[in-house]
Amino acid sequence: MRRTPEAPHPDARGETLRRPRVGHIQFLNCLPLYWAMARSGTLLDMELTKDTPDNLNDALVRGDLDIGPISLIEFLRHADDLVVLPDIAVGSDGPVMSVVMVSQVPFDELDGASVALGSTSRTSVRLAQLLLEERQGVRPEYFTCAPDLALMMQDADAGVLIGDAALRASLHDAPRLGLHVLDLGQAWKEWTGLPFVFAVWAVRRDFLGRHPDRVREVHEAFLASRDLSLAEVDKVAEQAARWEAFDASTLERYFATALDYSLGERQLAGIAEFARRTAHNTGYPEDVRVSLLDTTPA
Repeated sequence: MRRTPEAPHPDARGETLRRPRVGHIQFLNCLPLYWAMARSGTLLDMELTKDTPDNLNDALVRGDLDIGPISLIEFLRHADDLVVLPDIAVGSDGPVMSVVMVSQVPFDELDGASVALGSTSRTSVRLAQLLLEERQGVRPEYFTCAPDLALMMQDADAGVLIGDAALRASLHDAPRLGLHVLDLGQAWKEWTGLPFVFAVWAVRRDFLGRHPDRVREVHEAFLASRDLSLAEVDKVAEQAARWEAFDASTLERYFATALDYSLGERQLAGIAEFARRTAHNTGYPEDVRVSLLDTTPA
């Protein structure tokens, strides 16, 4: 039976309860976080906004969303206004497959070269710059453009891609064209020994103060969807392969092995290390505090 969303009604404080405004990144890497919610009908209890990472970042910061994914960079810049949902993120603890740099020359030869930065992820862009400048010891010239590999390679020596475009580039286009590929998740892990967190899920502090129970319900729905999706990852991959240019076995490996949807002590240590290395010129304090949602029922 199809569920009908409840009409707004007053809570115990006399405030009107409405469906939380929740963001959704339209990339494959977020599919397991929403797949089971779509199947169960839980999404009907949310007002869902689908958009690019950059646009969702801005919407959450402006207050146009109550809860949503936010790029690590933007969370660190706005940590005073946001509370992180624990044990849910998009990251990797090694190769991530879908956050890559593709280059026409070896990466240690990019000093003074042109590097195109895909415009859909501020965190991946900053991570790429950090790895090139501090790990590879090169200083390229950067410019921003659409995340399209063919266009990037017309005007640049290398480019940074994320999401589905990065998967296509690393699995299909780069091998065919003889291009070099650097998996940024793997490079970070080799450099620091830590996982990397590309995005966290956060709630605006003002919305949490008014509707803590609603926030906990949304958090529990995300965790349940992730856990069921990973338990049935073969089904998720098989369904996604019907409309994507990747076979089911590749997508199953991507969801189950490459991506890390957890946010625990090691992931928080990775966030702290990234903040320490980038705070001097990225717009947040080196010791920025990550506030986590208290999941204890009121």
